[in-house]
Amino acid sequence: MKVRYIRLLFVFAIVSTLPSLVAAQGCVAVRPMGCGGSNPTGNSFLMNKGDVQAGILYRYFESYKHFRGDSEEEERVENGTEVINDAHSLDISLTYALSHRLSLTANLPLIYYDRSSLYEHYGNSLTANPEQKRFHTGAQGIGDMRFSASYWMLNPEKHMKTNFALGLGVKLPTGNENVQDEFHKRKASDGTDTVIIKAVDQSIQLGDGGVGISIDLQAYTVLSNRFSLYLNGFYMSNPRETNNTVNRILTASSTISDSITQFHSVADQFAFRFGANFVVLPKQGLVFGLGVRAEGVPAKDLVGGSWGFRRPGYIISAEPGLSYQAGNLSLNLSVPVALYRNRVKSVSDLADPAGLRHGDAAFADYLVNFGATYRFAKHHQMMEPKPVFKDAN
Repeated sequence: MKVRYIRLLFVFAIVSTLPSLVAAQGCVAVRPMGCGGSNPTGNSFLMNKGDVQAGILYRYFESYKHFRGDSEEEERVENGTEVINDAHSLDISLTYALSHRLSLTANLPLIYYDRSSLYEHYGNSLTANPEQKRFHTGAQGIGDMRFSASYWMLNPEKHMKTNFALGLGVKLPTGNENVQDEFHKRKASDGTDTVIIKAVDQSIQLGDGGVGISIDLQAYTVLSNRFSLYLNGFYMSNPRETNNTVNRILTASSTISDSITQFHSVADQFAFRFGANFVVLPKQGLVFGLGVRAEGVPAKDLVGGSWGFRRPGYIISAEPGLSYQAGNLSLNLSVPVALYRNRVKSVSDLADPAGLRHGDAAFADYLVNFGATYRFAKHHQMMEPKPVFKDAN
C-alpha cells in the first residue's frame, strides 16, 4: 500500500509542473512562457521512449492595480483612471520522449488581449476628457513559439524519490510584436473625435520580436507516502536590444530618457516556484498543492543591451492548486494570488539625472491556470519502482 501511495505522490510531484510558471501579469510584459524543462505541462518523467504527450493550458488574468515601486496607487481605481488588461491564452504543447530521461517539446500559445484606458486616448484629466470616456485596444493571434529539451539528471528507474531535470530551449519570434489598433483622440478646439492607428501597448503585444534562449530547472523530492516537495526555476535571455515597434516619436525637445524608450525593448524574463503537494484522496487520484512563486522582468538583461521601453518588475504569489490523475490523463488547476508586487526602476528611469523618474505598472490580483495533458503511451503502465522500495510492501 505504501508503494502505491509513493508512486501516486511521485506522479503528482511531476504533474506539479503543469501550470505555466510565467504568464503576463499585467503591464509588466512577461510573455506566456512554460516552465519546468521541455515539458512544462505534464509528467514527462513517466514517459517511456517513443511516448507522445499532448497538452493544453488555459490562463486568465485581469490587471488593474497600479504600482510604483511596491506602493499601490489606490487613487487610480478610486478615480476610474486605471488601465485594465484582460488576458486569455491557450498554450498548446506536444512532447516526444527520446528516452525515459530525455524529451523534446514544442509549445505554441494562442492569445487574446483586451486593454482599456483613458490616458492613451482622450486622457485622464477632466479637462481633456470631461466625460471620462474609456476606449479599448486589443491583440489576437499566435504568440512566440518555443522548442525545448529536458533531461533528468538521475536515472528515474533508480531514483524515484528524488530527481531533478535541466532544460534548454529557444523562443522564436512568431508572434507579432507590432500589432496596431485604433486610438481615439479628442480635438481641443471643438471636442470632436478623431482616430489614429498606431502600435498597441507593449503589455498586449503578441510577441517581443527576439530570439530567446531559455534555461530551466525542475526538481522534486518525496518525503512520505503522501507528502512531497517541488521546485521549478526558469530564465529566458533575449540578446536583442530593441525591436522595430515605435513607442514614441522623438521631437526636438526630447530628453535622454525619451530616446531610450523610442522603441520597445526585447526584455529578459524569469520565474521561480517551490512548494509542497499532499495526496488528499489516493484512490481518486486527487492532490492538493500549495507553494510560492515569483515572476517578472529585470530592468537589465544578462546578455545584450537594455535600452528600449519596458516596465520591469516582479510579483510574488501564493499558489494553491489541485491535481487529478486518471490513467494517462492529467488535470490541474492553480490560482496564484498576489502577495507582493513591485514595479522597479527601468533603464529610462535610472537615466533621470534628478533621480525622480519612476514609471508605474498595473498588476493582477490573481492568475487562473487550468491545464490538461494526455499521454499516448507505447506501454500503458507507469514505471515500476526498483527494489529500493520493496521493504515498503
